[in-house]
Amino acid sequence: MATTVPTSVNVKDEVKQKYGSAARAVSESGTVQACCDPGLRCCDPITTNLYSAGEKGLIPEKAVLASLGCGNPTALIELKPGEVVLDLGSGGGIDVLLSARRVGPTGKAYGLDMTDDMLALARENRRQAGVDNVEFLKGEIENIPLPDNSVDVVISNCVINLSADKDRVLREAFRVLKPGGRFAVSDVVVRGEVPDAVRHSMMLWVGCIAGALEEQDYRARLVAAGFADVDMETTRTYNVADARQFLTEAGVDVDAIAEQVDGKFLSAFIRGTKPKAACCEPGCCTPVAITTR
Repeated sequence: MATTVPTSVNVKDEVKQKYGSAARAVSESGTVQACCDPGLRCCDPITTNLYSAGEKGLIPEKAVLASLGCGNPTALIELKPGEVVLDLGSGGGIDVLLSARRVGPTGKAYGLDMTDDMLALARENRRQAGVDNVEFLKGEIENIPLPDNSVDVVISNCVINLSADKDRVLREAFRVLKPGGRFAVSDVVVRGEVPDAVRHSMMLWVGCIAGALEEQDYRARLVAAGFADVDMETTRTYNVADARQFLTEAGVDVDAIAEQVDGKFLSAFIRGTKPKAACCEPGCCTPVAITTR
């Protein structure tokens, strides 16, 4: 099933505006309420109660407040000391900072984001956390500014849905992973068809919903990008009551499409592996020195 991309506006610019606004609100006010834009859903069932009290205690409060994801990818993937982790669309840095602690001082955690305000917030959170093995990079997830075969694990938290070119994102994730590397992201997926009223809503696109891939389509795209051992684990299922607020705010007649929406949207943890056989260039199976570009 092809995802319909809104044509009346520039998706990327809209994403920058919305998430930049959220970052500024958190930085300036220090309250989550300031970022509760209906297009970002930071107070709805998708984004709440994702991190344990113990995890929140390890990182600055503003990293938690700026988290607009749909899962907790660091809780569902094994990270080993010394590994290199890349977070696509790292926002305020919550998953990067948690990953950095798990890979330890011999490892490294990169965060990639295209929004200046989010990067500034993330770097301040890194400073406050006192974590040295973290680097935040400016760039787009469709063009990752890291070399081939340089990362052990790629994570992401409800960001791939925001891209208008998801196939390129998946190919880029595959490219930067070392042979045997793991793809482990949280994302919103769709089970079956979705009403056009939802697909065409720009507000919901920016909020991760209208850009969601159908679950079998997501699997097929990962395989097409080269991934093996593709697996999808449902972490939350949303019903009409969960969806009512953000659909209504987007001007969608919820009652008219209730049967078509109920239970169709899922938060899922999506895994894949770059096969070791993908090592086809001299030296690609040895550690690669990382230099940003």
